[in-house]
Amino acid sequence: METPLPLRDWTDFYVIVGSSAGALTGLQFVVIALITDRQAARSMTEIRAFGTPTVVHFCMALIVSAIVCAPWRFIVSPAICLGFAGVGGVIYASRVLGHAKRQTGYTPDLEDRWWYLMFPLISYAALSCAAIALVWHPRVMLFVVAAVALSLLLIGIHNAWDTVTYVALKPSAGGENASLSS
Repeated sequence: METPLPLRDWTDFYVIVGSSAGALTGLQFVVIALITDRQAARSMTEIRAFGTPTVVHFCMALIVSAIVCAPWRFIVSPAICLGFAGVGGVIYASRVLGHAKRQTGYTPDLEDRWWYLMFPLISYAALSCAAIALVWHPRVMLFVVAAVALSLLLIGIHNAWDTVTYVALKPSAGGENASLSS
């Protein structure tokens, strides 16, 4: 049996999402380096709650894209890979929730709880469910998988921007007002 036709139909979409996720992952490393130069180091718990997850979401969008674009012979193979990715994401998002509760340097507001904790958890859970149903309903479930990949990309973009604006507007470690030009 050849590669299922529904996967081939999605190649262009996943090339766009995957390459965007890869590029933004690299950009996030630059942002973290600039933040480190600008202010005192944060605790590892804060970084694990608000910094690292952004990179993980970008990487997961890249991984999902790679899985769907691979030359599979049977639909069950990408379904299994996507299932592992989804379950791993649920476990990771649950750990991020724990880090967010333990850190003391920042009190997340309702918007932060949704963007950093709930939206990723929902996305990974949806990926897990879609992976299970992919074998029986590939055409419909590929739309769910695409929505998850795009969601993770958009969550990462939002959270990266949120981090940059938070740091830009926060007074620097020296007590001076932060500005975009410094």
